[in-house]
Amino acid sequence: MRNHEVTFIVDPVLSGDEIKATAKTYNDMLVSGEATIVNTDEMGLRQLAYPIKKRTTGIYYCVEFTQKSPDLINKMELAMRRDERIMRFLTVALDKYGIKYNQDKRDGKIGKAKKKISKTAQAAKANEPAKKAAPKPAPKPVAAAPKPVPAPAPVAVAAKEEEE
Repeated sequence: MRNHEVTFIVDPVLSGDEIKATAKTYNDMLVSGEATIVNTDEMGLRQLAYPIKKRTTGIYYCVEFTQKSPDLINKMELAMRRDERIMRFLTVALDKYGIKYNQDKRDGKIGKAKKKISKTAQAAKANEPAKKAAPKPAPKPVAAAPKPVPAPAPVAVAAKEEEE
């Protein structure tokens, strides 16, 4: 059996029911073609890198499946090309690393990282009593600095030198 993944973008102008019906159409097409759907991931509304059909967003779907005959992919891609609801699609054959990556992602091993706390930090945190935030003291008023006295004008000095 061959493992594949098809990702397609549905036009966001459609209603919610039409969008789900579009995804269900292609899932049903895979099932009727004797493919086994491993996972269907609705990634939701995403910003596109560049406008497609004057749209800047799209609803992303990713379907991972296994199948026996390669004819099924050709039929599905032809149907997607003809369907005006589909903006773009991409079908990829998965190797053993792609299959493992997808499985790890579904299991939560890949994705959002969780902060790891060392054992000493955990023990210190457990022994530490809950601290309440103490109010900060009000800042002290700053006294205004005296204004500097301007120096006498050098013009008067220059006038004396001319007289001598």
